[in-house]
Amino acid sequence: MLTIDAKDQGNHIDLRLQQSPFFPRIKELCLSEQWTEWNGYQTPTYFLDSYIEYYATRNTCAVFDVSPMKKYIIEGPDAEVMMNRLTVRDVRKQKVGRVTYTVWCTDEGRIIDDGTLFRLAEDKFMLCAADPNLDWLELGAIGMDVTVYENSYDMAALALQGPTSCALLKKLGFTGIENAKPFDIMYFPFEGGELMISRTGFTGDLGYELWVDPNDALALWDALFSTGFEYGIRAMGDESLDMARIEAGLLAPAVEFNSALHTVEFRHDQTPFELGLDWMVNFKKPSFSGREALLKEKEQGPKWKLVKLDFEGQKSAQGSLLYADRKCTKEIGYVTSGMWSSVVKASIGYGFVKAEYADGPIFAEIYYQKEMRWYQKVVEGRKHEGAFWWPDRARQTPPADT
Repeated sequence: MLTIDAKDQGNHIDLRLQQSPFFPRIKELCLSEQWTEWNGYQTPTYFLDSYIEYYATRNTCAVFDVSPMKKYIIEGPDAEVMMNRLTVRDVRKQKVGRVTYTVWCTDEGRIIDDGTLFRLAEDKFMLCAADPNLDWLELGAIGMDVTVYENSYDMAALALQGPTSCALLKKLGFTGIENAKPFDIMYFPFEGGELMISRTGFTGDLGYELWVDPNDALALWDALFSTGFEYGIRAMGDESLDMARIEAGLLAPAVEFNSALHTVEFRHDQTPFELGLDWMVNFKKPSFSGREALLKEKEQGPKWKLVKLDFEGQKSAQGSLLYADRKCTKEIGYVTSGMWSSVVKASIGYGFVKAEYADGPIFAEIYYQKEMRWYQKVVEGRKHEGAFWWPDRARQTPPADT
């Protein structure tokens, strides 16, 4: 039985959850006192208003603490061979100083997780993922001349996202950052150490991720916010980040897909083909985890498909069931993520549907409240290709300062 000392009764959350190196500054700004948990860390749901934070990513810039993300180092003579065997993309094509988005699967072709793979040197990689993956990596290292270890606690990280992000970094003296192309890695001196900046993020907008020694974390935060006032900088929480990533067409674990190592019900996990990630599966590689199963699925077709949908009206379809007809007699799937997008000016979302219905009409049964009363409406979901929102500035090099 867990007991808490009387003097700590009002502070029990702090006792159970870890705090990132940026937490002292985050705590000061989080006026809402709305918190959630990520990998054992106390993280803000929103600081004051999630929509204000979301608008900062689209109009100025905002920072999100990604320190709780799991980070693993794989280094040694066989590092490239190992990562090529574990992930679906051809790692041999990835150059030093570049980042790539990838997934890794079981032998049955079911997705374990997705993440970003940093090539730090010819024989050194850093794999970043939302959830723990050390056991899987250690199994994959058997028989390989590599060293695998977690450096999640040895590196603090901030995502700086939005149209003024590059201008702010230049103002801080990180000369040349404007020349970084999407998925590039650059290094700069900072506080007597080194700051790694990658042009990556989870918003679909212009943005960067800043990787620093935990001892220099508060100095980095203070530098950003002392100079960033004129650039409209704000701190952002989980809710605003989720809105941005939905518009960008980016997938979230435990939302669009479940880890194959954690699901209990049969086939409640997913494959790259079901999630529309088949473009990254490289069958030219001689072998990788899940290759045989995925090749069979490619020939036979997936049983489910994730589709992007633009719904009629202004009500979010979040949590709705999907049907093949407006009378809702044939259930074919469900909405994984949904929102009213202020930028797109539409109700958007993702639907996970049975493959045989993916190309036909799709309707959502939406329930919503007005002054405590529940209402129901059925709306059509028009299929949408690509991201809902991905501005040109996200790809431009150098980006504009606005």
